[in-house]
Amino acid sequence: MASAYSRSMQAMIDALARLPGVGPKSAQRIAFHLLKSEREDVLKLTKAIEEARGSVRFCERCFNFSETALCHICSDERRDASTICVVEESRDVVALEKTGQFRGRYHVLLGAINPLEGTGPEHLKVREMLLRIEPEQVKEIILCLNPNTEGDVTAMYLARLLKPLGVRVTQLAMGLPVGGDLEYADEVTLGRALVGRREVGD
Repeated sequence: MASAYSRSMQAMIDALARLPGVGPKSAQRIAFHLLKSEREDVLKLTKAIEEARGSVRFCERCFNFSETALCHICSDERRDASTICVVEESRDVVALEKTGQFRGRYHVLLGAINPLEGTGPEHLKVREMLLRIEPEQVKEIILCLNPNTEGDVTAMYLARLLKPLGVRVTQLAMGLPVGGDLEYADEVTLGRALVGRREVGD
């Protein structure tokens, strides 16, 4: 069946639909909005995307997004280096920072174990996390992973690796909705879950 749109417009809609959380209908709405917008506004958007792609990289220590070798959290000497909060994505760091309850450092795995999608531990920044424990004298690792199947599997795997190393391994307290994502939790709920964290396996 032939597309109702021109070739270039259909290509834009298809590209937008590949973004996470953007379905075909949303992609159409965004495409229509961009085409009706002032040329200067569209150029600002494309320039901002190009500049971000060119300057933003992964922090060499924690793999959070950063414009410098070390992100602003890793380079802050006031942060407690002995406590590391392990999250799946950089957006989870943002969610946790909004609570104002955590003053340690982070480690971003860049995903979670998901055998159905072919994502195993070797695809995550697990080895890099383990290499931080001794030099940074880490005493506690908080597993702040999404409360879903992939997050639970990843948490269990990491706990098995960490327990023999003499590191205290905790995870967020209950109160987060099962199957939800950290980035969508409100600051109060997420803050209480962080403060009330418990030992993994309890």
